[in-house]
Amino acid sequence: MPATRTIAALWRNACERPAAGPAYLAQRDGGWIEVSQDEAARRVDDIANGLLALGVEKGDAFGILASTSLEWCLLDFALGLIGAIGAPVYPNSSPRDCAYVLGHSESVGVLVEDDEQLAKVESVRSQLRELRHVLTFAGLEELEARGREHAVAHPTALDDATAQVGEEDLFTYIYTSGTTGPPKACMIRHRNYYEMAACVDRMETRFVGPDDTLLLYLPLAHNYGRLIHLQARHVGYTLAFCRDPLAVGEAFTAVHPTVFPSVPRVYEKVHAAVAARLDGATGVQGAIGRWALGVGRRVSVLRQAGEPVPPLLALRHRVADRLVYSKVKERLGGRLRIANSGGAPLAREIVEYFHALDVLVLEGYGLTECTTACSVNRPDAYRFGTVGRPLPGVEVRLAEDGELELRSETVFAGYYKDEEATRAVLRPDGWLRTGDIAEIDEDGYITITDRKKDILVTAGGKNVAPQNLENELKTSRYVSQALVVGDRRPYVAALITLDEGELERWRQDGGGDVEALVQGIVDEVNRQHSRFEQIKRFAVLPRDFSADEGEITPTLKLRRRVVQEHFADAIESLYPNPSEQASHT
Repeated sequence: MPATRTIAALWRNACERPAAGPAYLAQRDGGWIEVSQDEAARRVDDIANGLLALGVEKGDAFGILASTSLEWCLLDFALGLIGAIGAPVYPNSSPRDCAYVLGHSESVGVLVEDDEQLAKVESVRSQLRELRHVLTFAGLEELEARGREHAVAHPTALDDATAQVGEEDLFTYIYTSGTTGPPKACMIRHRNYYEMAACVDRMETRFVGPDDTLLLYLPLAHNYGRLIHLQARHVGYTLAFCRDPLAVGEAFTAVHPTVFPSVPRVYEKVHAAVAARLDGATGVQGAIGRWALGVGRRVSVLRQAGEPVPPLLALRHRVADRLVYSKVKERLGGRLRIANSGGAPLAREIVEYFHALDVLVLEGYGLTECTTACSVNRPDAYRFGTVGRPLPGVEVRLAEDGELELRSETVFAGYYKDEEATRAVLRPDGWLRTGDIAEIDEDGYITITDRKKDILVTAGGKNVAPQNLENELKTSRYVSQALVVGDRRPYVAALITLDEGELERWRQDGGGDVEALVQGIVDEVNRQHSRFEQIKRFAVLPRDFSADEGEITPTLKLRRRVVQEHFADAIESLYPNPSEQASHT
């Protein structure tokens, strides 16, 4: 392949390189099967030729409505070979949301996973004038057979199509999950994702390599999951697909991954479970757990500072690993080398807790508009509480109001069919406004303090970053979700949901008053903040925030406006008395 920065070049180069192991691990009939790079290459060529036989051309949009799977990735590479533009749809999308993405992108076809997803498309098909092809996973074998026939009749057709794909051509539309309003389609070029996948080549130390196995449950319709699948073939590591996020625990013990990318909500859940187990242990077991955690914390402090661990402390750490840490790591497959977190802020306390258990969680930062990531902590250069230093080739700066801006080869081409929104975030000189407020220290580490649009301005004119408070509340194993409110209000308040499992164990241990329990959690958070930032009132909600209700995104971020609409009465109950409100102003 020519040395162009296209996904076609990335794929062809992967096919020519000797493989260190299987390209993929896919779930089949309750087990896992290995898929070699050669087998994947044959299937991608057959699918690409099959699409050409259907009349799919360069510049045509083609939807994918499926869970994280081998078939998803094979079609994605096939689309890249012929210059078609992928338009992925989250598998938990409603029929209305499917219609929006397929209609807005003017998709000529869509691949659906099963009858459930097929029914969504069929229910809205009358609204989709451009949609001509609806394919299913079950029908891929027929498409591949048609592709082989097409290759015999037109032996140069695929190479001819690939040769017409340039690095400035669009590779995909990625629809932002959007915390407010309808999703916007980010136009991502071939060179954007090529550069994003290849950034690991320019990092100071090895991040991932061909001998790694990465477990992926993240939705491929999201830019984070999409990067992982493209980077897998660029680097050559084995990619294991977990279709069901709820089955990640079982997948850990079956796949034994060395790298695990995730979002904060998963780490919050694991932290709550591990902390509950250690805190609940009694007698000798409890004493050992507390001792091991203390040893881990001392070692963590030294490692964070880049200082050597004294021999005696190192010996204690090895003993603690055998007695305690290894038990936690076995539940993560026993080989985990790096855990990544992105998509939303992760509380520093949780990162440090994992590190004290000898599990390194590296937080990174990015957004769809810069094709996934712009900064990340490294295995040998990390600073907890930050999102690391910029990736190679990424320039960063702070605007006068503290907004982080960045420029790189990965910055997107703009929003499809929305020039006004594009101008609002993309400067003429290529600098991208991220919408995030940040700080950059003297060593280049970036700390995201909040979303610019999410900052609360109280009636007294004080600026409050709600995500900081929310993350601190969620460090309690009893708190499942939290939403902090107070914009144009006299004081800060919070909506809190509780983890039913932890609450039930608390009740079995003697329990007490739930309101008093939550008040204690809130008081502990408040002690770390100035008076104007403190949570004055809270409401415990009867249920958790739900993706089915549209209250959280597919990557588990809060849709703040939707939550506030659904629980408007609860919020109003936190500000009941005008005279009292005035006294707080």
